[in-house]
Amino acid sequence: MTNEEIELIAKPVKDMYGTSMGTVLGTITDIDGSIQTVGIDCGSAGLQQVPYDQLVVQGDVVIFIPKWRLDSQRLIREKGLALRRLKALVDIVSENDDMKEDAEIIREKYHTKLASLDEFEQEIKDKLAARITELDIQITAVKTVKFDARVQYKSNEMSQSSFELASKQATTLIEHLTHETAEIANVKRRIADLDMEIQQTCETSPQPLQDSAVTYLAKDSQVETTLPEAPTTQPVPEPSNPDSSQTVPEPIQAVSTAKEEQESDWLSRMEAQ
Repeated sequence: MTNEEIELIAKPVKDMYGTSMGTVLGTITDIDGSIQTVGIDCGSAGLQQVPYDQLVVQGDVVIFIPKWRLDSQRLIREKGLALRRLKALVDIVSENDDMKEDAEIIREKYHTKLASLDEFEQEIKDKLAARITELDIQITAVKTVKFDARVQYKSNEMSQSSFELASKQATTLIEHLTHETAEIANVKRRIADLDMEIQQTCETSPQPLQDSAVTYLAKDSQVETTLPEAPTTQPVPEPSNPDSSQTVPEPIQAVSTAKEEQESDWLSRMEAQ
């Protein structure tokens, strides 16, 4: 038996929000002696096997960390690192155009990583949604017990001290459940902020990184790259009635004719003299 097993056995287990889960009964180890799972005696709920990496020893208490929290931390850490590296890649290309060819190799690596993280993110979102549903059901159940205790107290079926104790326990449990609900909401908000920041970084990326960013952000969309043709001038249509009585005056021709007649009269008078 290793020292780690001795430290765990018989210690009370609580989740990270303070709710009691049971007592450590024992551990299951691998052939090399490393602990794989920890058995927790949950009373009438039976024995629950919990992965060792979800437990942390703090003094005389073993703290249980939910799986959704570990997965969310991993996703946020990896997406944050991918975002920082993507920004660094954009800065390098912006400062030196000669690095574009080298950047394309790294860009493809990040493109694949972001795509895999998107799949992992969807799995986590499903887990968070399922956990929120469970917490809502538990909160409703605890509120029902608390209200029923008040009814029993008012009907003189329960003493004041018992009612106060039951009310205190119910209020504490509701606080723990509400705390977990609020933390899930914060995790979801953090993931959404990272997604938006990644999208903004991709939209401001220089070419050719921007082309790959468009492919990542909208895999099934078509990007229009051809500009529309400029409108052409349409010919003025001919009049529908060519025999119309209205004619356009020709002022230049009329002026020329009057001048010629005036010059002809002047020559005639000079010849007569």
